[in-house]
Amino acid sequence: MQIELTHKMKQILKILIGAAWIDGVIQPEERKYLHRIAKDYQLSDDPEIQPLLSELKVVKPEECYQWLQDYLGENPTQEDYQELLEKTSGLIYSDGDVDIREVKLIEKLQLLDPANEPELSVFDKALRKIQKLYRQAVEQQI
Repeated sequence: MQIELTHKMKQILKILIGAAWIDGVIQPEERKYLHRIAKDYQLSDDPEIQPLLSELKVVKPEECYQWLQDYLGENPTQEDYQELLEKTSGLIYSDGDVDIREVKLIEKLQLLDPANEPELSVFDKALRKIQKLYRQAVEQQI
């Protein structure tokens, strides 16, 4: 259970870091917000998070969107979605300047709200899982 929770927090933090980079630059207020979240999640020294947090690695928008899709997956819970929306909104509004690319990210996130999705059939759910596995296998081959 603790491993799942840590993985979930790591995914959220990566999405937030990607969201901070979405306009091409991390603002000082966004940096402060990210470091506070990393500290709250006890991930400041995590080997996967550290290079992202220290801004040694630039996160491209498509990478952020992929992390977003991976986090919410096929069947996101309303709680997972709500937590991500709140934290992402907090980051985006932290510097008082909302870029159009940040607005598009929030719009994309709102489209992924599980409350808006019709219930999928067992067949559709299985098909989505197969598609995700296929995409992951293809990505590993590249």
